[in-house]
Amino acid sequence: MSDDARRAAPGPMDPDEGARRLMEVFDLVGPLYHKVFRKVEQETPVDGVSVGVRAVLDLLHRHGPLTVPRMSRAQALSRQFVQRMVNDAVARGYAESRPNPAHRRSPLIALTPAGAEAVAAVTAHERALLRQVGGDLTHQEVDACLKVLGRMLDLFADVDMDGAAPVAPAAPARGRGDGATP
Repeated sequence: MSDDARRAAPGPMDPDEGARRLMEVFDLVGPLYHKVFRKVEQETPVDGVSVGVRAVLDLLHRHGPLTVPRMSRAQALSRQFVQRMVNDAVARGYAESRPNPAHRRSPLIALTPAGAEAVAAVTAHERALLRQVGGDLTHQEVDACLKVLGRMLDLFADVDMDGAAPVAPAAPARGRGDGATP
């Protein structure tokens, strides 16, 4: 059977073919991630908003005050890295530390008004860039992409980033719509 015939065949792929095709996805995701990372940092409309700080600000914008360990689990990043990004955000006035009634030694990190303005400016810039994606993408195509990437992410949910227990990814903001929240 030709590759075109296999792609057009209804029903699930056999596991070997599925693994081969998912490797094609990995081959695209890595370079895409690195290029987007560089583009965002090169063209940020707000001074001091690195990709890491932007991720922290976006998480706080979407979910409200969070602890550093919670943010690290939600982003699948080490607590140390997230703490450095939080420190940068606090130093620039984009976030602030608040007492946490549930845990005295793990304060809540909250977005400041300046942080809300910064993340709004950065995401507006990112949306402007993403509007340039051509190809007349359909809702179904984007939904299929989100489904595949979500399943791939779920496969690695048990990966221990720095000793923290695994949690579901921040899916609703990514468009998976499965109700998982950080």
